[in-house]
Amino acid sequence: MDGRLQRRVQRYGWDLAATDYETLWSTPLAKARAALLEWAAPAEGEQVLDIACGTGLVTIEAARAVGARGRVLGTDLSDRMISTAAQRARDRKLSNCEFLRMDGEALALPDSSFDVVLCGLGLMYMPNPELALREMRRTLRASGRLAVAVWGERAKCGWSAVFPIVDDEVRSEVCPLFFQLGQQDALATLCAAAGFERVRLRRVAATLIFANADEACDAAFLGGPVALAWSRFDEQVRRRVRARYTESIAPWRDRGRYRIPGEFVIAAASASKQPQCLE
Repeated sequence: MDGRLQRRVQRYGWDLAATDYETLWSTPLAKARAALLEWAAPAEGEQVLDIACGTGLVTIEAARAVGARGRVLGTDLSDRMISTAAQRARDRKLSNCEFLRMDGEALALPDSSFDVVLCGLGLMYMPNPELALREMRRTLRASGRLAVAVWGERAKCGWSAVFPIVDDEVRSEVCPLFFQLGQQDALATLCAAAGFERVRLRRVAATLIFANADEACDAAFLGGPVALAWSRFDEQVRRRVRARYTESIAPWRDRGRYRIPGEFVIAAASASKQPQCLE
């Protein structure tokens, strides 16, 4: 898929998902956020960049960690995600974080300007994830720290049937290589190729809990990566894909609730002490 087209699909798809994303996904993704922040360990007074920040769930936690002397910048491709994140920060009276719409593969930011770079569940959506990692490396100061989270192996993510179900109805191509970075040591290899050192990898098993089938379907179709395709379905198609998805997650139904397995992969790394030519 053409990179420009994929970025447009991501931008407008996440614009549509912004309203429902936090309500539907904040709790299911809590374990991934906690692991990401634990390995990044943003400290008092540090400068932090959060790429693909969404509604600012990670950004705001990082802002609290760095305190008044620190600063956190959240970036995302989606205008609505950025505006939602900025409102959340204002509601919490946080003055040490800001949000800008920006492409993670072309950061309009100076070299060596951050102590920590974070990217929580955003790298899988980028057309060229190695280029995005090189941009992250470029913006880090010497010995700066990187922490990235992606979804794990397809077989360990019980919700993954959503992609073929949608693709049977429309050629969405929202993320053609979505699970590739979760395979074996793929993420660590990519980090090393982008110039990072001391790369560590951690797999985190999680259970995504939804109150009922409607909530599980809303999370899959309204608040996630296929929101743009969903917006184009008529009512007949919507009923059909919801029925198919509900059937696909039936093995994890537990007294009305759904306890769907998931896996995250967390990578942590350091920028090399001496900047390298990354071209």
